[in-house]
Amino acid sequence: VAKKVSGFTKQRVIGMAGILDSARFRLFIAQELNVSVRDVQAMVLGGHGDSMVPLVRYSTVSGIPISELISAERIEALVTRARNGGIEIVNFLKTGSAYYAPSSAAVEMVEAIARNSNRVLPCSAWLEGEYGLNGVYCGVPVKLNANGIEQILELKLTDQEIAGLKKSADDVTANIKKLDI
Repeated sequence: VAKKVSGFTKQRVIGMAGILDSARFRLFIAQELNVSVRDVQAMVLGGHGDSMVPLVRYSTVSGIPISELISAERIEALVTRARNGGIEIVNFLKTGSAYYAPSSAAVEMVEAIARNSNRVLPCSAWLEGEYGLNGVYCGVPVKLNANGIEQILELKLTDQEIAGLKKSADDVTANIKKLDI
């Protein structure tokens, strides 16, 4: 919708997508291992909630895969917690809590653009064949700088991850159709 209404190029219409969910996922991993969140690298693609695609096999603590540090059962529990993270925060803070974390994610994007820093962040980007998706915005890793989205980074995904990303894109398409724009 924003791309259509604004007339901006696809590089300049960007959504925060997985920045917030990635931050939550990193926090939950750090808490599980009692380590600094600064040492945790993790990324969530796709949409919010059930349509998010946490890239567990790319998640590390100081370069060590989390699968070497956390059991598969605990990793799955962390993924579930990340999927429900927004609900957890809203229940904790009650009224008016839904703007703190999104604001922080937006600041991270603005800083990457304003500082021309080439940050790699999971942002909602217009896809034209990347990840097998066309004509839809979806949360994928991008290089973000003063030009906006400089590059969409295509990672090798498992069949399950690709299916999750496709479901997320299908959800976006269905929601846009409801808008009748």
